[in-house]
Amino acid sequence: MSLIHPSAIVEKGAQISQGVKIGAYVFISKDSTLKDGVEIMQGAQIYGKTIVGENTKIYPYAIVGMPPQDLGYVPEDDVSVEIGKNCVLREFVTVNAGTKSGGGITKIGDDCFIMISCHIAHDCKVGDKVIMANNAVLAGHVHVGSFTVIGGQTPIHQFVHVGEGVMIGGASAISQDIPPYCLAEGNRAVVRGLNVVGIKRRFSREDASALHSAYKVLFRSSKPIKESATILTQETNNEKVLNLCNFILESKRGIPFERKNDGD
Repeated sequence: MSLIHPSAIVEKGAQISQGVKIGAYVFISKDSTLKDGVEIMQGAQIYGKTIVGENTKIYPYAIVGMPPQDLGYVPEDDVSVEIGKNCVLREFVTVNAGTKSGGGITKIGDDCFIMISCHIAHDCKVGDKVIMANNAVLAGHVHVGSFTVIGGQTPIHQFVHVGEGVMIGGASAISQDIPPYCLAEGNRAVVRGLNVVGIKRRFSREDASALHSAYKVLFRSSKPIKESATILTQETNNEKVLNLCNFILESKRGIPFERKNDGD
């Protein structure tokens, strides 16, 4: 059984599953789907074709599914938002629908924690277990890998890709791609090292050692980074190192880093 506050507006056609809680003054559009155990708190608004996964909680005054802030958008476009299960979207978070030219969908994975006043723009793809601290913002078409943490007050430029397991420092500004398992900070941000804490928590000693060795080859040798990445892909069968190298090879915006010698 679902609990819907009498002041809430739930349009006819909205799909409301079992155990859903809808608070005071909430708005739910006719094309929305709220799966089992979802909670939408006071004053939050769900627009358009938005799917909210099981047990996700959306806090007061968050707005999800509004049209994209894109000049090419027209109301007839078939665009949507998909939010995974067990997510938390705190107060004043905004998530915009996708654009027709960008694939039509903005997607957030499972178990994400999106803190107060964050913004996720059109056509973004956010992986699982991502944390965005207060006022972090993603411009259009940004991809964020799973297990990544984005510090507060950090903007990420449109079309940037951030790899899996990245740590981005607070008040950074990201305009280029950040490879998996790395730590980046600064304005403009550069790669400062590996995300040692994240690697230690998730990976074996063998993988950690392989990544540390690969990092030195990629970021501290005199060769161009893509040349080093190509060589490493031919010399290793470690999955994590291959992920790191392939990300670098596929990057379209480039990798920001300050080259250091082995002795520095």
